[in-house]
Amino acid sequence: MGDPVTPKIAEGNALRARAEAGPLRVLGVMSGTSMDGVDVKLLTTDGEGVIERGAALSGAIGEDARAVIRAAEPDARAAPRIDHRTPAIAAAEELVTTLHAGTILDWLQQTGEAVDLVAWHGQTIMHAPERRVTMQLGLAQRVADCTGVPVVSDFRRADVLAGGEGAPLVPVYHRALVRGTGIAEPVVMLNLGGVANISYIDGETLIACDTGPASALIDDAMAEVGARYDADGETAARGRVDAAALAALTAHPFFDRPPPKSLDRNAFSAAPVAHLAHEDRVATLTRFTVDSVARAVHALPKRARTVLVFGGGSANVTMMAWLRQALGVPLEHDARFVSHHIEAEAFAYLGVRSLRGLPITFPGTTGVAQPLTGGRLTMPRSDAERGER
Repeated sequence: MGDPVTPKIAEGNALRARAEAGPLRVLGVMSGTSMDGVDVKLLTTDGEGVIERGAALSGAIGEDARAVIRAAEPDARAAPRIDHRTPAIAAAEELVTTLHAGTILDWLQQTGEAVDLVAWHGQTIMHAPERRVTMQLGLAQRVADCTGVPVVSDFRRADVLAGGEGAPLVPVYHRALVRGTGIAEPVVMLNLGGVANISYIDGETLIACDTGPASALIDDAMAEVGARYDADGETAARGRVDAAALAALTAHPFFDRPPPKSLDRNAFSAAPVAHLAHEDRVATLTRFTVDSVARAVHALPKRARTVLVFGGGSANVTMMAWLRQALGVPLEHDARFVSHHIEAEAFAYLGVRSLRGLPITFPGTTGVAQPLTGGRLTMPRSDAERGER
């Protein structure tokens, strides 16, 4: 029957050689900490420049599925190792794998296009770099097998184990985007997902960090009244910011740490606003996001010429208006390179860098001692190979 491992090593090496020879067509797959959906986006890239963007598809994550994933978070926060799995974590991982693989298959079937690689981030349910632990759920072998496409996954592990923050990972892609358009630097890329993070690009200087919550606490507050998010920031606009509660939120020790630094989605408690009326609670949490972003941006080495904003929070009209006031620099959502699927694109880019052994994290982005590559390649197995195992 032979050894099924040796052919896979040869196939992996052949794929790496192709990545060195020219650009690959890569599907980036991403689901953020807000767990509102799965984004799939095609990027043709050599891992240095952006050659061409392709078709995108988003798959929904329903309330029942989110509940299963969230139910695993307490076990994940107590996990002693990256690969630790309790029944709750294992159930969530099975569900994540099924949902994400299904969205990838939908993209392949709807477009009819061939791809060379899937770059799959998985679903983060815990991030504790201070303990050298981070957990992104997903069974890469199953995704490779059911799609028939090689998968690069597990992007954060190497950085965290080397003492880095393991996040954010996308700044090197942000730099490629900025360089590809010729926009004047310094530029700040601001991602408003569940957690907010920034990338500062100025010549060879690349600095990145999480700044604090973006939409996570707001979404949690809205869930208490049966809504998924504060549509257009209308609830915040009707509320009043409570100064005392805001001061309590901003007293968190995270803000005293210099960058680079990263956060778990659940690192902050909403207890300081628990006594407020709903609209005041959402207004105060929105201002908390704005103030924490402004604090980080104002601490950068030079004043940014432009802040390019993306992520779900960019649709929050109230948050965007308050950010414009707080930052005092042009705040743009530029369709030339800031798309709804920018993080999926970023992981496609990182997938090729992983194949080529190029760094994906840097001292200025995660605090790792030296530039470091990451990711793990999984090759699909044939039916016969799966039967042998």
